[in-house]
Amino acid sequence: MKKIIDWLEERLPLAAAREFASHKTVPTHRYSVVYYLGGMTLFFFLVQLASGILLMLYYRPSAEVAFESVEFIMTRVPFGWLVRSMHSWSANLMVFFAFLHLVTVYFTKAYRPPREMTWITGCVLLFVSLAFGFSGYLLPWNQLAFFATKVGTDIFGAMPVLGEWLLRFFRGGDRVTGGTLSRFYGWHVAILPAVCLGVLAFHLLLVQIQGMSVPPVAEEEAKRRRAMKFFPNFALRDLFGWILALGVLAAVAALFPWELGDKADPFAPAFKDIRPEWYFMFMFETLKLVPGGEIFGVEYEAIPILAFGFAGVLLVLVPFLDKGVQRTGRSPLFTRLGVVAVTYMVGMTAWGYRSWTPVLVMVASAVVVLILELATRRVYRRGDKP
Repeated sequence: MKKIIDWLEERLPLAAAREFASHKTVPTHRYSVVYYLGGMTLFFFLVQLASGILLMLYYRPSAEVAFESVEFIMTRVPFGWLVRSMHSWSANLMVFFAFLHLVTVYFTKAYRPPREMTWITGCVLLFVSLAFGFSGYLLPWNQLAFFATKVGTDIFGAMPVLGEWLLRFFRGGDRVTGGTLSRFYGWHVAILPAVCLGVLAFHLLLVQIQGMSVPPVAEEEAKRRRAMKFFPNFALRDLFGWILALGVLAAVAALFPWELGDKADPFAPAFKDIRPEWYFMFMFETLKLVPGGEIFGVEYEAIPILAFGFAGVLLVLVPFLDKGVQRTGRSPLFTRLGVVAVTYMVGMTAWGYRSWTPVLVMVASAVVVLILELATRRVYRRGDKP
């Protein structure tokens, strides 16, 4: 073993890597728990990668046999049902933790200089995660996925100027067909993973170079307290969280296996109440509130679509727009805007599931209360109140 290590030492900068790891530290303060959210998102992405590769061994991206191949995975392949269920559940958990990670980064002002590029790459990773969810939803080729994809792509078609081109681009034609399935499969297993891995590598490199950001309200506390060594202290805590998450994921996947439904039939009547995945629900509910008609040749439905796109651009540009955080490290205006945005998203999502039990509304309310606590009570300490 020593000879192998010596051989590697001559060819790779292992000594420099060990030296870097031995000196890398993580700040400790009351908000240190948020540092684990990025690692948790990474864990669920790795689960997606591993389970997705296993599913690719049996899946066939064809309208004629796609449904049957998934059915074969779930009924004939040993533990195939569990792998597919873990893939589906981990996809939702990955998006959830990506959202949560971005929200905590936003409210702790971790995007302030010199971490603008870290924020931008993080936003790109969130958008790619949503694209993963949208493209993967159609692959089982069941009734719900078919009609949900039809509705989702119709939304792109409502956009002015580029609407018709976008509709054809996503569908590969005028209608959702086997060509659409093949196109979504190519994005899901080739293009999006390549983009995600490249951006993720750059994102992690920036985090390692720049270190963990300390929230402005915790800077004095972080100076007083001793920093935690990244290796092994923080790394072992991160690993413990991964093991715990794996156990929870396996239990949920086994106890609540992901359903397959019925095979897609383009000639069957559409479902009465088609709903997207929960992370698109706030957009879907917003569009449902828009009346029919048009103004100046632009359909009313296109206005919120353009607004969501504009909001996404503003989100990416937050580090450059928030001048207050650049000067003083605090920005009450952007904190309030964040509270309004998150409250709207959580509220509209809960409203979309209003047929569920009141438990979901209670959970959504608790999330909003926690965000308000973090954003309005903590951030405005030491005379920063508006």
